[in-house]
Amino acid sequence: MNSRRDFLQKLGISALALHLAPLSGWANSKNNTEAPYEGRVLRVAIMGLGGYGTRVAEAMQSCTKAKLVGLVSGTPSKIKDWQSKYGIAEKNCYNYENFDSIKNNPDIDAVYVITPNALHHDMVLRVAKAGKHAICEKPMAVNAKEGQAMVDACKKANVKLLVGYRMHFEPKTLEVIRMRNSGEFGKILFFQGQCGFKIGDPTQWRLNKQLAGGGSMMDIGIYAINGSRYMTGEDPVWVTAQETKTDPVKFKEGVDETIQFQFGFPSGAVASCLSTYNMNNLDRFFLDGEKGFAELQPSTGYGPIQGRTHKGELTQPVTTHQTVQMDEMSAIIFDNKQPVVPVNGEEAVKDLKIIDAIYQAVKTGSKVTISY
Repeated sequence: MNSRRDFLQKLGISALALHLAPLSGWANSKNNTEAPYEGRVLRVAIMGLGGYGTRVAEAMQSCTKAKLVGLVSGTPSKIKDWQSKYGIAEKNCYNYENFDSIKNNPDIDAVYVITPNALHHDMVLRVAKAGKHAICEKPMAVNAKEGQAMVDACKKANVKLLVGYRMHFEPKTLEVIRMRNSGEFGKILFFQGQCGFKIGDPTQWRLNKQLAGGGSMMDIGIYAINGSRYMTGEDPVWVTAQETKTDPVKFKEGVDETIQFQFGFPSGAVASCLSTYNMNNLDRFFLDGEKGFAELQPSTGYGPIQGRTHKGELTQPVTTHQTVQMDEMSAIIFDNKQPVVPVNGEEAVKDLKIIDAIYQAVKTGSKVTISY
């Protein structure tokens, strides 16, 4: 079954020949006298043992600050396989019927929700009610109203809500952000984000509105939305958008095939983006300023991210995104570490408000104002 995750995996296949290390490992290699980590370890249960859940589990084996200790799945055979592979205790394994009893398990700190998009809302509410920190894949929900309810529920339960924005910890991406913050591009004028691939199996959940909440925009377009924000350092205040659908059988009502969308930012900068399930070779960000530019291509694949600026090639280390993400999230939860770009629920609600506005712009054909 072809999917965004299959696509991103193919983009990163050449990275398998490279030394893939988390940022902590890279730092340690520079200073062999650094003492090993002795702080608290985030004990995580993964909910949803599909393709991306597998990728996260594999990456977590290299974490120093986070550890996979629990499983949640509706498929008993998957739980058995994962138990054997990762050494998970029986008492830390749950299905969707008995999941709520996790509240009585002191050996699990957080649950990473990696289910189809439309299930995120209900599952995160259950995680919060159980008193566990919630980590949720993006998009965090299918609309901003659901997303805000998730934020409110986690605040009420006094637990953290974090979202799987792995690119917020990626070294080349962070270097572009550093350069922008230091003024090396001058005034930002334009951003372009192209995200897409040709999707396969027409029966998969990503083409089911009840599970996905939409089409390419909810799956791959969110990278361009979020990327436009962290690359420019601003939140868009208006959007226009146009949908193209060439296959109404595969892409049924409410499941978008291709959407082009344009943003305007408070500074006057503009953006032009594309989200599609019907074109390959699209994974590129371009940022243009009065003094220079930055280009990332691939910009969001699993690695290696490649990029250049007006000053030359970007040479920051290649990392395993999910390893870095989970170690960083441990520090956010336990040490209140503040990342360069937020990965909290409030950040995700902004993306959802933008998605809502894009769909409204497609429907009405009008410029839509975005309020936060």
